[in-house]
Amino acid sequence: AAAETLAPAPVNPEWWRLFADPALDALVDQALAANQDLQAAVARLEAAEAGAREAGAAYYPALDLGAAGSRNRISGDTFNGQRTGAATYDNRRAALALSYELDVWGRIRRSNEAAGAEALASRYARDSVRLTLTGQVANEYLVLRSHDAEIAVSQDTVASRERTLRIVAARLDAGSTSALELAQAENSLAAARSQLSQLKRLRALSESQLALLSGQPGLAIPPNLTALPLPPVPPPGLPSTLLEARPDVRQAEEKLVAANARIGVAKAAYFPTISLTGLYGGESLALSSLTGANATIWSAALGLAKPIFDRGRIGARVDQATASQKESLAVYRKTMQSAFKEVNDALASLRELGAEESANIAQLEAARRALKLSQARYEAGYSGFLEVLDAERTTNVAQLTYLNSRKNRLGAAVDLFKALGGGWQADA
Repeated sequence: AAAETLAPAPVNPEWWRLFADPALDALVDQALAANQDLQAAVARLEAAEAGAREAGAAYYPALDLGAAGSRNRISGDTFNGQRTGAATYDNRRAALALSYELDVWGRIRRSNEAAGAEALASRYARDSVRLTLTGQVANEYLVLRSHDAEIAVSQDTVASRERTLRIVAARLDAGSTSALELAQAENSLAAARSQLSQLKRLRALSESQLALLSGQPGLAIPPNLTALPLPPVPPPGLPSTLLEARPDVRQAEEKLVAANARIGVAKAAYFPTISLTGLYGGESLALSSLTGANATIWSAALGLAKPIFDRGRIGARVDQATASQKESLAVYRKTMQSAFKEVNDALASLRELGAEESANIAQLEAARRALKLSQARYEAGYSGFLEVLDAERTTNVAQLTYLNSRKNRLGAAVDLFKALGGGWQADA
């Protein structure tokens, strides 16, 4: 219950909307509604919450209703029958039975605390699955968008090399070039077409993965030829307290709370168990007289049970619970350390990939200028065809390298969102 009262961290749970892409928003919404891994996590949460309710029921008395009816005959040949003779008699019985354990040593309270913490841990486990799922959808969609851009570049390359091939063929017909240059142009065009087919295959695989993640078999995503989005820029001075909102951190914390509570449950076995039991009802030969005053039965009892000798069984259970608590503490510490590492890695990647992209843009601009100059020199007869081929390859590689750096920047932004447990609010 204490975990529910914590002030919410300034985290935007719908962080993917910062990319301002309606298609991405629709895919994430569909995945949250239909992904089977998330549905399984929800089912585990429901089971854990039911377990917590079951543990909480031990705070209250248990009341049971019992009813029975029987007909019996005593043999006249038995010892008792020789005294009374053979007899047949009926018996009707109905009673309410009450049982209640006094939680003097806190066993029930600690069991309820452990169950409640496990339920919260399951809730955060569901949130971890949700965060992972949205990260996978966002990253795969941005990869698909980058494939669209790469395919567009490759198609332009194919068209450009087809034009070059036509020019070389015309020059060969005019006798101003050799068959070698024609073969080189044909080879360059075939390489571009091969690259285009490979990129289309990669896009199809990304589309298939998005279909699986969103629970939409046969999903078809039309190409998006608009410019790739810029990654959202985190505000300076993000507080480290944002990490406390990560669902895996909170899950590990609740697991630690549950492990601590189980130590108390195990230690409570050293002390006596005190229980109250009672019974009230009626018993008679005939059903019609079952509720009469003369048929009333009742009992009340106070029970106490304490282990005397169990050959160290309780101590072993306490040691097991203590060891489990130490393991949970180590897992919690490791989770926090991993969280800091993931945030630092994502921030470093965003920073350095931004610098890399700037360099790639400068490289691409220089490659395009060199291609134009080489084409002009070749057409004027000042250079050979190999110079044009080299400039075309350099430009193609520079274009794909630039797109790859943008894709990596977008992936690093998604990693940062996941590392923070979500996006940042405007006032973060």
